Amino acid sequence: MSTPERPVWPEKTPPTTDGHEKRTLGAGVFRLCDGCGQTLASTELAAMFEVCPHCAYHHRLDTTGWRRLLLDGGHFDEWDAHLSPADPLQFSDGKPYIERIAASQKRARAREAMVIGRGHMEGRAVALGIFEFLFMGGSMGSVVGEKVARLFERAADQGLPVILLQASGGARMQEGILSLMQMAKGVAALERFRAAKLPFISVLRNPTTGGVAASFAFLGDINVAEPKALIGFAGPRVIESTIRQTLPPGFQKAEFLLEHGMIDLIVARADMKATFATLLDHLMGRQA
Repeated sequence: MSTPERPVWPEKTPPTTDGHEKRTLGAGVFRLCDGCGQTLASTELAAMFEVCPHCAYHHRLDTTGWRRLLLDGGHFDEWDAHLSPADPLQFSDGKPYIERIAASQKRARAREAMVIGRGHMEGRAVALGIFEFLFMGGSMGSVVGEKVARLFERAADQGLPVILLQASGGARMQEGILSLMQMAKGVAALERFRAAKLPFISVLRNPTTGGVAASFAFLGDINVAEPKALIGFAGPRVIESTIRQTLPPGFQKAEFLLEHGMIDLIVARADMKATFATLLDHLMGRQA
């Protein structure tokens, strides 16, 4: 069995700027690491797939970055790219939902908070789904739920394993009960997929919460998390204010969940492609 290739990461370089240079050279040229506070060149961070070279803090990576990281040559055949959300409830929370959709599509440069399709990982065909957190916090509305269901259904039809990368604040309130229905819809599609005896690797990114965490996110054959990802149904502050108790240190972080048997692995972003390829070799057998 061949050893999967690991992404080539640039050598660590010390920061060469201070806050004054960051302000004078313009927004977007430099960024502060959310983990250690170091000032980093945006291009350096992008080359590292948004992982800090000093403290290994995992910043948010967009769908394009995930495709480049995980898929051979970054090649991706997208499914159902035409699907866009509607406004069935004519909802407004001070701003019409349809306007929020348009603003999110412009900001995220995506039609919805979910991208699905087919690619190859170390030569093996896989079905890949990626939540786009920049689109309304990765919230799950009708189109996201439909894409999750189609991901499992098409993977079953084509005999493909599924890798689903979650990052979501939960159900989308602007679609009301239609959004909550997607939890059951996704789980039902997953159960039909299981009948084909194909593997499902669930990847829990920061954050994976709400209705996504309460449905299919924890139902992978292998549940993998990114380091220090926030994972759970309600956030720690909501839980503490509800039960009026102080939660244990690190509660709902990936490391806490691993210690308590809620997930199987924590995998750094640099190691994900090789790890997933090895897992699929064991779960499916190496294809000739």
